[in-house]
Amino acid sequence: MSNLFPDEEARSAYEIDYESLYGQGYRGIIYDIDNTLVYPDAPADDASVSFIQKLKEMGFKVTVVSNNGKSRVKTFADAIGAQYVCKALKPRAMGYRKAMEIMGTDPGTTVCIGDQLFTDIWGARRLGIHAVLTQPFTLKEEIQIRCKRLLEKPVLARYRRLQSEKERS
Repeated sequence: MSNLFPDEEARSAYEIDYESLYGQGYRGIIYDIDNTLVYPDAPADDASVSFIQKLKEMGFKVTVVSNNGKSRVKTFADAIGAQYVCKALKPRAMGYRKAMEIMGTDPGTTVCIGDQLFTDIWGARRLGIHAVLTQPFTLKEEIQIRCKRLLEKPVLARYRRLQSEKERS
């Protein structure tokens, strides 16, 4: 069960303390696209482009890892100036390993940021990658993702309860 738990949570990928992550030795960031960097199926916008540029200027390497097809992922990644892995079959390890190979990082120097517990977070945690769960931009999603979100609720409730107990002790 603990492999399902994120290492941390953030309201948004845009509100994470990246300077702290860099100070902790992280050098590569794996991002999900939809509901993490932009609304589902939305193109890259000025905010996402300048955000990724700032991260690269800080010294991070960035790779987008998505279960979507090449057309969606390549177009988005090219627009933000990042590398990409499409049809990643998350939570399988293949996409994460490919991203680390592209960036020249390993699980100890890589962070994964995404909005889905059973794909983004679980896949990263299974490999020992530091994982940050973000809140989705919207819950108006495909039916299979809405079903997964229902299954995520009790797991997240347990995680948050354990976090709260840890903070009190």
